[in-house]
Amino acid sequence: MQKKTEQIHNASMQILERVGIKIHHREILDLLIKNNIKVTGETVFFSRDQVMARVAEAPQKFTLHARNSEYDMNIGGDNTEYGAGYGCPAIIGPDGKRRNARFDDYLNFLKLVHQCEHFKLNGGILVQPEELRPDHVHAVMTYAALRYSDKALLGMSGRAKDVQKIMDLAGIVFGGMEQLIKKPRVLTLVNTLSPLQIDAAALDTIKVCTCYRQPVIISPGPMAGATGPVTLAGNIALGNAEALAGIAICQMLQPGTPVVYGLQAASSDLKTAGITIGTPDFVLEASWCARMAKYYQLPCRGGGCSSDAQILSVQSGYESMLQMFAACQEKINLILHAAGILDGYGAMSYEKFFVDLEIIGMIRHYLKGVRVDEDSLALDTIAQVGPGGEYLTCRHTLENCRKIPWQPEISARNLQHGSDFNAQILMNIQTKKKKMLSGYHHPDLDFDIKTRLDKYLADLGIGLGFMK
Repeated sequence: MQKKTEQIHNASMQILERVGIKIHHREILDLLIKNNIKVTGETVFFSRDQVMARVAEAPQKFTLHARNSEYDMNIGGDNTEYGAGYGCPAIIGPDGKRRNARFDDYLNFLKLVHQCEHFKLNGGILVQPEELRPDHVHAVMTYAALRYSDKALLGMSGRAKDVQKIMDLAGIVFGGMEQLIKKPRVLTLVNTLSPLQIDAAALDTIKVCTCYRQPVIISPGPMAGATGPVTLAGNIALGNAEALAGIAICQMLQPGTPVVYGLQAASSDLKTAGITIGTPDFVLEASWCARMAKYYQLPCRGGGCSSDAQILSVQSGYESMLQMFAACQEKINLILHAAGILDGYGAMSYEKFFVDLEIIGMIRHYLKGVRVDEDSLALDTIAQVGPGGEYLTCRHTLENCRKIPWQPEISARNLQHGSDFNAQILMNIQTKKKKMLSGYHHPDLDFDIKTRLDKYLADLGIGLGFMK
């Protein structure tokens, strides 16, 4: 394994030294030149020593601080945290019908994520609402995330003026910009542009986030056979080169800024050139994301309950289970797209969101392993029951029955023969969804802070009619 890791690392170094990476941002190019990095036009050539010296400046782990400290996230080491879906423009219903996502959907998912015990991270682009004006998206969605949840905040990438709005709103909530700079508060996902490019919006995002010392996920997504080599090793090496270049730029802008190594390499359906994320190849690449991150001693992001299926189905189930199980086994630090994804990142599904929560719960229970101690060995109980007895009514069973066996929340059990199994599961999902939404309550927010948040949006010309 170590030999393969070093082979991929060496291939990435050769890519950065010989092929280079295009940087579509004049200020960043000037910064690179100032740091004695070779630049030809817009193409940048890092030497091995230059890139690795910068990567070494990034912390091995960090804490993302939430408004409610109960939800602070330790990112790094062997700890695993989860984030729900991200970036989908559509909603798919249980019947497979597709519609554009609306702001009401965004608010619903904010509430559901806030209610769910598996998530400490909220916000970002849970879905992309169709009715929001492009120049209002960052401010409105961040405002809503801060109002509807006090969990750790996921930001959004974009041009500098838009990302600055996120920082301004976070500054209001966390006591001003000077206080914001002191701790990681906003985690932002930045994608490179494969093959071997970083565009202006991504670099603007990096520039603003590092200015406030806020952590960034550098997340290349080369597609094997389309925007990267068809062979997995080549695709991983190319994506790894992009990730290392992005991390190096972060450290040049602000040494010590927390970064998350977020290679999310995928494959292509070579019949259509479309992305495929429901395959063993995708899972293998996610596993190598974790291994490369640990090689560089960096926190990592990857995996998820993603699927190529276009409807909640057996396919969406087995694809998602494989991905999430592998991600948890590899101890990926931040598993995004952990719940709700269908159609190759193209859509969110409320129903699949709850199926994925069930998957996460099952895997977390499994990875706890078997507890072995005096009580769990139950020797006194075994002696009491003896040969041919029963354990259903004994005291030991009654004391442990509600806390030991894993209990499903949406799975269908003990139905009469001939019952509609799938209909029962969908009914269980709807019951849980209604319970979580009806049980939601706004987290406390200081009146003065809310007033200042409202004023910030008003000064941008944004009314509050969109809020429920």
